[in-house]
Amino acid sequence: MEAGAIRPGYELWRPNREKPEAKSARALVVLLLLVSAGLATVITLGGWERLEGGKIFAVGYILLYLLFAFLVARWNRGVLPVVSALAIILAIFAGIAAPAWFDRAKDGLDSPALPEELLGLLTLLLVPVQVILIAVAMVAFNQEWHVEEERPIGEELPPDGEGPAEPAPIPARPPASRRAGTRATGRRGGSSRASPRRPKKA
Repeated sequence: MEAGAIRPGYELWRPNREKPEAKSARALVVLLLLVSAGLATVITLGGWERLEGGKIFAVGYILLYLLFAFLVARWNRGVLPVVSALAIILAIFAGIAAPAWFDRAKDGLDSPALPEELLGLLTLLLVPVQVILIAVAMVAFNQEWHVEEERPIGEELPPDGEGPAEPAPIPARPPASRRAGTRATGRRGGSSRASPRRPKKA
C-alpha cells in the first residue's frame, strides 16, 4: 500500500474538529475577526479624509481579516499564528491612534465624516478586541485541528464526543494443555492415561 493511501473500507476523519470546545473556539475566532474588520471599516470610512498615509494600511488589514475569517471557518489552523501576530500589531497602532482622534475634537479643525470622539472610542475598542483575539487564536491553535485518523466508513462519533466506542472484549480461550487433555479423555478434567490391558491366555 502506498504511503498516505487509505485502506479499503476506511475513511479519514479529524476527531479534534468534532469536539464542542474546538467548534466554539473556531466560531469565536471568526466572530472576533469579523468584528475587528467591521470596526476597522467604520473607522477607515468615517475618518478617510484625515487618515493621510494610513489608508492602504487600514484597507489591507480589513481584507486580510476577512480572508482569515473565511479560512478559519474552513478549519485552516495554519493562519492562526499569523492572526495573532497581526492582532498584536493592530492593538499597538490602535492604542497609539486613539488619543490622536480625541485630540482633534477641538474648535477650528475640520471634522471628518464621523465625530472625532466616536472614532477615538471605536479605535480604543479595537485594543481589547485584539487582545481577546490573540488569546482565543492561540487556544484554537493548540487544539490540533489537523490531526487525521482512519475509521470504518459510516462509523459515527459517540454522543459524549470522547472517541470511537471500544470493541467488545473477546472471551478468553482455555489453555492449550487443558484443551489437549479434554480431547484425549473425551471428558473435562479426566485422566489422559489409557487403562492397562490384561494378558491373553495361551
